[in-house]
Amino acid sequence: MLSRFLSQSRRLSTMRVQSPQFKALFTDGLKTLTDLFARENYELRIAGGAVRDLLAGKQPHDVDFATTATPDQMKDLFLKEGIRLINNKGEKHGTVTARINDQNFEVTTLRIDLRTDGRHAEVEFTTDWEQDAERRDLTINSMFLGFDGTLYDYFNGYEDLKNRHIRFVGDPAKRIQEDYLRILRYLRFYGRISEKAGEHSPSTLDAIREHAPGLGGISGERIWVELKKILEGNHVNHLIQLIYQLGVAPHIGLPEGGNVEEFSRICSQAGPLAPKPMTLLTALFSHPDGIQKLDLRLKISKEEKGLALFLLKERRTLTADHDDRQPLKPFQDFVIDSREIDAQKKVCELLKYQGEEQLLRQMEKWALPRFPVSGHDLRRMGVSSGKEIGRILQELRERWKESGYRADKEELLNAVSRNDSAV
Repeated sequence: MLSRFLSQSRRLSTMRVQSPQFKALFTDGLKTLTDLFARENYELRIAGGAVRDLLAGKQPHDVDFATTATPDQMKDLFLKEGIRLINNKGEKHGTVTARINDQNFEVTTLRIDLRTDGRHAEVEFTTDWEQDAERRDLTINSMFLGFDGTLYDYFNGYEDLKNRHIRFVGDPAKRIQEDYLRILRYLRFYGRISEKAGEHSPSTLDAIREHAPGLGGISGERIWVELKKILEGNHVNHLIQLIYQLGVAPHIGLPEGGNVEEFSRICSQAGPLAPKPMTLLTALFSHPDGIQKLDLRLKISKEEKGLALFLLKERRTLTADHDDRQPLKPFQDFVIDSREIDAQKKVCELLKYQGEEQLLRQMEKWALPRFPVSGHDLRRMGVSSGKEIGRILQELRERWKESGYRADKEELLNAVSRNDSAV
């Protein structure tokens, strides 16, 4: 539940939050944390994405906190209380992580950016909440929430969230130059929040177009995290088209002249089937070399690369014949013949790519049958030659496949006996 109760000077707008999701945050660990900071007169508030989720009626997965206390003051406070500190890598940026009642609490000192290079920032600590809000990327991520339910909103983030409007804090070009990854974060949140495709401000699009080359200096791992989230969100086709139109694609590993027509088609037919991000992305590629370059740029996983190469190879050749009584059988035979443990999962992604919803549901339920004959069975029948055993097993396997995987061991071995050790 939200109720507006105060509008202060400057840009601050406040209201009261008392939702079930907010109240659910108050674990014993959080109560200990808030009591400690209150005792020392340090201000502590919930920050960023958790506030956005709470206002949207969602339970946050991760909750970050902001404070007026410096990292040294926080460490002294926690150590005095015998609280364990973990992961000190964030301290130079103002972040201290404490372990309380089996919960991790990540608390960051309010900051302003002194200098940035588009990837990293040199920061200075502050006690001014508005200054910290002003350095954040989007208005919907720039709000704070006190533990009495008071919302602190300096840049109309709540109004933007209600209107499903994605907007940079202040000047888009300035925010992007502070961290070029914000280009992809903007697109990701657009796909997550916005109701309609194509409702971008001209100044935002101009800023993205102008500063897209800055993404070339961002690590592939960070880019891939954001790109996958774009591909999992809404308005996917629109956003990928925009990535090409604004000149972002070549700086994030996507192929020059990517097949956006194919991508649009695959989005339409595969989108309702919950494809993996790589399944959609493969539509842009026409040659394995492009996948290799993508891997070099984004450091995709071995599984993701294997899926892309599989789809690229089989999307036109491993297809269903709907005039046949067994349209799923070519896909089943592929899985049976494959030596890869994830072959069935790959085939399911191929069926999504091809828009074969009915066959997909069948393949998802299909239990991989076990070929009933082994080399030991043939040796017991007197076949001793390894080469001969291999030949017979292969021919029996083909007979088994032709039977729809229904022929049992006895039937198959009888075929060997009738043909004097040859099928």
